[in-house]
Amino acid sequence: MKKTKTIFQEGNHKWVAIVRDPDKANHLIDTNEYLVTHGSKGLLLDPGGAEIFPAVFSALSSEFDPSALSGIFASHQDPDTCSSLALWLEFNPQLRCHVSWLWAGFIPHFGGTAETFVAIPDEGDDINLDGLILRAVPAHYLHSSGNFHLYDKVAKLLFSGDVGAALLPAAESGLFVENFDAHIRHAEGFHRRWMGSNEAKRAWCERVSKIDIDMLCPQHGAIYQGADVQRFINWFDALQVGSCGG
Repeated sequence: MKKTKTIFQEGNHKWVAIVRDPDKANHLIDTNEYLVTHGSKGLLLDPGGAEIFPAVFSALSSEFDPSALSGIFASHQDPDTCSSLALWLEFNPQLRCHVSWLWAGFIPHFGGTAETFVAIPDEGDDINLDGLILRAVPAHYLHSSGNFHLYDKVAKLLFSGDVGAALLPAAESGLFVENFDAHIRHAEGFHRRWMGSNEAKRAWCERVSKIDIDMLCPQHGAIYQGADVQRFINWFDALQVGSCGG
């Protein structure tokens, strides 16, 4: 079963990371799911693949009434991101899925109807969660041609999808980055191969450097916090991406 960890809380505003299932099959990539709650509502970010739905649902239920989820945010189209969509919709058909307009015609192959999807325009959009405004930040061509991250200006937290991801060995699978220099070697190959555009990468680094971020939370690996956030942005800005080797 996955574990939950509260990573931010201020009054009725909370972020929970759903992580690290010791029973996960080794052939599956490990994923982080995030739940943001405000007031009486919740939004689930990158809910994961169909195969981990029971583990995510069980962990989430220990923290929050799943019937109070109002929506799902899908950073992009991959199966490890949101192939569980049909199962979430079976539980609550009223859920809405916020996703790039580019994938709004593809992700319905995982489930849902025309009413399920809220298409995000390329320039980004605001998502209202019971009065809390969350900002969908463009990250196109960083792993996916239609890609968004989600920024919470109150928590100063950026959910960064596959940007910042690291493929960690079991002995180094802490939730937070503790030694940046030791950690980043587990991120380098992933970013060189899966990020397709140096131009898009530089645009993203410039964009997010202007945002006040305390925590940068990727879909895989560990969370960057404090000075490690800008350290990661600088490292990523200098990295040559879009290559198969090295």
